[in-house]
Amino acid sequence: MTARVAVVVVTHDSAQELPRSLGSLAACSLPLELVVFDNASRDGSAAVVRRVRPDARVIESPENLGFAAANNRALAESTAPLVLLLNPDAELRPGAVEALAAALSARPELAAVGPRTRNTDGSVQLSFGEDLTLASEWRRRRLERACRAGAPWALAEADSLAASAAEPFWLSGSCLLARREALAQVGGFDEGFFLYEEDVDLCARLRAAGWRIGFRPEAEVVHHRGRSVARVPARASHEYHRSHLRYYRKHRGPLERVALRAWLAARALPAWLRAVLSGDSDGRRQQAALLALAARG
Repeated sequence: MTARVAVVVVTHDSAQELPRSLGSLAACSLPLELVVFDNASRDGSAAVVRRVRPDARVIESPENLGFAAANNRALAESTAPLVLLLNPDAELRPGAVEALAAALSARPELAAVGPRTRNTDGSVQLSFGEDLTLASEWRRRRLERACRAGAPWALAEADSLAASAAEPFWLSGSCLLARREALAQVGGFDEGFFLYEEDVDLCARLRAAGWRIGFRPEAEVVHHRGRSVARVPARASHEYHRSHLRYYRKHRGPLERVALRAWLAARALPAWLRAVLSGDSDGRRQQAALLALAARG
């Protein structure tokens, strides 16, 4: 059968997570094509994919191109009209892909739709949200910190936000189903983002092109997040701040851009001084790099 959904998985040192993620595709009743882009893994991820899903098209890159560029390369190797972006640490619940595809079929103005996402412990993981502004990010961080701390009010708020269908500003790239025509219209991901916020930028550009974004709680995925990123926390932190600044350059005004740079410098400078005084050469280099990012904006 002709594939209706192209499943695109970008992996980097995710050999442990891949069997569960790829295995969850077996419950999908829609005809699929599977493309896995391996970003220079050193743990045998590509071999795991070939063992678990011999039908997959595996692309092995000799260098880590980042999430955005890798997705674009994988997209070019597939043809199905719908594209499911799926992280290697995301596990689909039965019926999730079908529910997302039904939402796109019912709403031709939707470019992309995302599922309700749960953490490994079953709690709701907020995988959608408002546009990124200084105010919205403060509210978001406050809620997420409280959720991690197990505050009842925060867990209840997260449950409430994810209980009903909605049209958020952005969806997480950990799992979303998009129309190929919409992705092509905006040129796919901005490859200037190596990691983080490329999904928010994509949704912003889709909306600017006249499309809408949907969230559907009847589709669910479990996101066992951050395991490959956790292995290189310094690199992940640097790329987060670089992407954050890039998003603000593209989508926010000059006052917010200056405020973000000042905030980053105010955090990095004391940490740099502590690293210098303690003789922590790695910490000194990391904080110096963040100060350079803040200076460049």
